[in-house]
Amino acid sequence: MSAEQGAPSGHESPEELTVRDPVSAPDAEGRPRRVTRRFPLFTKDTARPEGGGRAAPGDAPAPARQWPVLAVLGLAGVGLLVTAFGQFRIGTLLIGVALLGGGVMRWLLPDVGMLAVRSRFTDIVTYGLLGSVIVLLALMVQPNPWLQIPFLKDTLHFTVTNE
Repeated sequence: MSAEQGAPSGHESPEELTVRDPVSAPDAEGRPRRVTRRFPLFTKDTARPEGGGRAAPGDAPAPARQWPVLAVLGLAGVGLLVTAFGQFRIGTLLIGVALLGGGVMRWLLPDVGMLAVRSRFTDIVTYGLLGSVIVLLALMVQPNPWLQIPFLKDTLHFTVTNE
């Protein structure tokens, strides 16, 4: 490619380069900060996820603006602390409930701040699926499980043994 097409051949000066890549945006003097040779069909910029705005007005303190993610992280942290003190089932239930709560907040609230990582649909599915799996596993943990699913024992028996 030539300099007119945007890719340097190695002997052009920075003034001759046409930079179309936002990563290589020019500095204050118009020279590119970094010249890249990325394939033009790839995504060159990432939009903020819908709902990724502040959860409180901009003049509120930073923790108040990010209360949804702090609530999820706080409850998950309490769950880890409870687990560390020997209450495995209760602690893991709290962690799963924190993720399920994050999914519910992502679904119901228009702006959740940093809790919005991907698209709304992907966040809801991810938080919901991971939270559900953690809650189910916490309910089925041995000894004395709170939830027993009869066909799982048979499935494990037929999978492991050759009888």
